[in-house]
Amino acid sequence: MRMVFGAGRMVEAKLPHLLVCVLLLGIADSMIGPYLVLFGADRALLSPLQVGVFLSVIAVSGLFVTSWLGRRFDRGAGRWPALVAVLAPAVGYLALSTTTSYALLLVIGAGLLGAGLAGFSQVFALARTHLDRASGGASGRGTLALRSVFSLAWAIGPILGSAALAWRGYSGLLLLTSLAFALIAVPLLLLGATPVAARTAPQSRTPSRLQRPVLLVAASFMLFNTAMCAGSVALPLYVTRTLARPDHDVGLLASTGALAEIPAALGLILLPARVRPQRVILLGMLLFVVYFALVAAGSSLPLLIAAQVARGVAIAAVNALGITYIQDLMPEATGRATALFGNAFITASLVSGLVAGATAQALGYRAALLLCGLISAAGCLLLISARPVPRDLAARADPPPRSATTPQRSGN
Repeated sequence: MRMVFGAGRMVEAKLPHLLVCVLLLGIADSMIGPYLVLFGADRALLSPLQVGVFLSVIAVSGLFVTSWLGRRFDRGAGRWPALVAVLAPAVGYLALSTTTSYALLLVIGAGLLGAGLAGFSQVFALARTHLDRASGGASGRGTLALRSVFSLAWAIGPILGSAALAWRGYSGLLLLTSLAFALIAVPLLLLGATPVAARTAPQSRTPSRLQRPVLLVAASFMLFNTAMCAGSVALPLYVTRTLARPDHDVGLLASTGALAEIPAALGLILLPARVRPQRVILLGMLLFVVYFALVAAGSSLPLLIAAQVARGVAIAAVNALGITYIQDLMPEATGRATALFGNAFITASLVSGLVAGATAQALGYRAALLLCGLISAAGCLLLISARPVPRDLAARADPPPRSATTPQRSGN
């Protein structure tokens, strides 16, 4: 009994640091995210093609860095991969404020900014490792709380970015973004040494091949995120051009969806342990299909707002539970599992613009939204075809202690 309470106290001590990490990471990402394209076009005077190449270079670099840091985390769980993932973009955005040379922008994007895309997966891999020390499902509930804070940060960050841009222009925005990434290092260091999870069987190295269920689940998440990102591209143009609604309706709908994610993610904490996460994720994907059908079929503002609430709930169900679900499928490779989840989004962001743009140009914006619904439906089918997580993984027990007084820890 003392062991259980001790683990619980340790999690209570670590959770505030993790919450601050996730909050700062979300703010940093969302401050610069909406304005990086405008920086390239307005400050660096790049052509649309050059801006697209610049963003693609960052995304491709992020795919490789996220995978590499995930593997390094599994070889010896520690804080240094997360520190790399937040300090590299801190330096990168600082450097970005000093130049508009296209060649240098590409070097900065590939060498520094891409690493920032690994920040999400590394912070959540660290969170899983720390929270696994608790019993009673604290790992899953803690991840849901962290994911809801990340959603909250995305409601705050764009406002801060807009204020910084109005105050000091792009230089102020880039410097503030650099500072936000650098500040994440503080709670990371305060986390202390990373616990070493006890293993039920000796394992000298991480398995090199991903199993079929993991690949199917990752592919389903990639399709879901593709529908989400492509829908975000098509919706503003659909609302303002096809439906001829005012521009401020787009902001209202975007805010409604983002705000709906927060209580939805927190509400998932109340789910009984016997409820399989795969079923809730599947319901979220199906709700996403319904969302696209509602948007494509309706034109009234109340219906569009109701659809955005459904969108927020769907995203919360899939992306909040999805992290823990894919980690449960790879219990001995938390770093790779979380990197796989992160790369599903990065890959989706790479292809979603092409999907939305090409479909909208050929068939119109309503057709683009309907296609997003079909893509989400395909994700449902892939998830159904994957094996559910075994019950012994869904209800993870406390690892047996190595010592009666002091848990084993790694150096970082």
